[in-house]
Amino acid sequence: MRKLPSGRFQARYTGPDDQEYTAPNTFATKTDAEIWLSRKESEILSQEWTDPDAGKIPFREFAATWMTERTLRPKTAQLYEGLLRLHINPSLGDKLLVDITARHVRQWHTKLTQNGPGASTVAKAYRLLRGILNTAVEEEMIKKNPCKIKNAGVERPDERPVLTVPEVFALASAVPPRFRALVLLATFGSMRWGELAALRRRNLDLDAGTVRIEESVSEMKTGELITGRPKTDAGVRVVTLPKVIMGDLRWHLQRFSQPGPDGLVFVGEQGAQLRRSAFTKIWAKAIKKSGLPAIHVHDLRHTGNTLAAMTGASLKELMARMGHSSTKAAMIYLHAAKDRDRAIADALGEIVKQGLKPSDDESDDDGGALEPVG
Repeated sequence: MRKLPSGRFQARYTGPDDQEYTAPNTFATKTDAEIWLSRKESEILSQEWTDPDAGKIPFREFAATWMTERTLRPKTAQLYEGLLRLHINPSLGDKLLVDITARHVRQWHTKLTQNGPGASTVAKAYRLLRGILNTAVEEEMIKKNPCKIKNAGVERPDERPVLTVPEVFALASAVPPRFRALVLLATFGSMRWGELAALRRRNLDLDAGTVRIEESVSEMKTGELITGRPKTDAGVRVVTLPKVIMGDLRWHLQRFSQPGPDGLVFVGEQGAQLRRSAFTKIWAKAIKKSGLPAIHVHDLRHTGNTLAAMTGASLKELMARMGHSSTKAAMIYLHAAKDRDRAIADALGEIVKQGLKPSDDESDDDGGALEPVG
């Protein structure tokens, strides 16, 4: 500690790495400088000290390194790159990690919420920012994560429509015949688009009435189709199908699927692998023809999941059928089971009625009038 010609005090200390560090600012009094040095000594003794120079790197540089050091699925890498480029780096990219404060994050989040791309994208961007800065904390580049906005990373998607069974079959009749089975399998097999596009003949066992899901196709912005395993191990699953759609699946395999065990079950009109981008026009025409409101292909899976929940399926059964490793997504569909409450109450009522009916030995032959007692 030394007194400067200005009358203020400068403080310096030797860190655990044997390097000398100077306080980022000077102090009005000697006592203030001593207090600051005492805090640094306490941090070193408690092993909470971090190199004050470690976080002096622009966020965009650290984020770029963070991306390259992770094994990300192509679709996820594409999403993260877009979130950084469009929604995070324009505001925070040039700031040093050590300089990003909770206030900066709040201002960024407020601006993005008011002028941004939508609540779901804002939540994704916040989660990505928080995850990158968590790594900075783990690597001792910053002391704590400035992302402190409660529930900012929670997505609250709009309630998706649920089709009735007649509406599902109306839509299946509205699409070209080669896609009828796709609509039914997406719904009653709780399958995603990428899983349908990757499905092969060997994955279907029509005698057992099951479909094994072990691959998924992702379509990149470049148009490249990438086939790989589902996002989680739970995504690899066997789903039992209702018998009512077996005839449609058999007919489809005979008419439209590629030959051989490895042949794709669903292909386009020219025999090539399905592309979601090409299917969009077909889907739009079918929606218009069936008279249904605007819905997404994914709403078929949502409908199937909801119908499965209405059967009384347990949480674990729904998770297995949907291919989720966490309970969060499956819990969304359990609200559908509440619609069964009236049916349960009515069934209980019938049990009560049956229980209150007089038994045969309590009634006589002339209409059930009871003999007086005594």
